[in-house]
Amino acid sequence: MPKYYEDKEEDGRACGGVREDLRQCLLESPCVLQENKSPKQCLREGHCRSLQMTFFACKRSMVSVRSVFSSASGL
Repeated sequence: MPKYYEDKEEDGRACGGVREDLRQCLLESPCVLQENKSPKQCLREGHCRSLQMTFFACKRSMVSVRSVFSSASGL
């Protein structure tokens, strides 16, 4: 369950809440805790895939909004 709506320190970065949830998911996964792999390696193996896709979609939406503003300024 995403926790980005609960009381947390403000990240200030785009998609910070989802980023924090993805980080927590990886750190609490059996891949990290039991197999002693790095979170990066567990992410590559497909752990926490739904949060990874949510984070990717969030970041992609930020890029799309920026491109609209940059192309509008060229008019």
